[in-house]
Amino acid sequence: MNDCIFCKIINGELPSRTVYEDDLIKVIMNINPTTNGHLLVLPKEHIVNIMDMKEEIIVHSFNIIKEKLYPLLKEKLHCEGLTISENNELGQEIKHFHIHLTPRYKDDLLDFNYNKDMLEDLDTIFTKLNN
Repeated sequence: MNDCIFCKIINGELPSRTVYEDDLIKVIMNINPTTNGHLLVLPKEHIVNIMDMKEEIIVHSFNIIKEKLYPLLKEKLHCEGLTISENNELGQEIKHFHIHLTPRYKDDLLDFNYNKDMLEDLDTIFTKLNN
């Protein structure tokens, strides 16, 4: 895709700090990190959201996270945990699927804010999901 920032990074048209790369994915440092070592896992194929992902890329991405990236973050940055997240459509600034790897540290104050007043009770949600 011509105007996709992540495609340009993957193709070497824009600079990045690449931490890992293979035939299927490229892992870069987030230029707007929420904690030290915040990484983005990018599939090399332009995919807008997870509904379009090939299972091979999903499985491969999580294997690399488990076997290489999380151990690297623990060893080199001494993180105490890892938050894995991904946006689809709403809230997704760059329309190219990517996984956020956010290392967690004691007292990092990372907070996922949400409006509790918008939440329905658990039984209502459970009923909606099971009908």
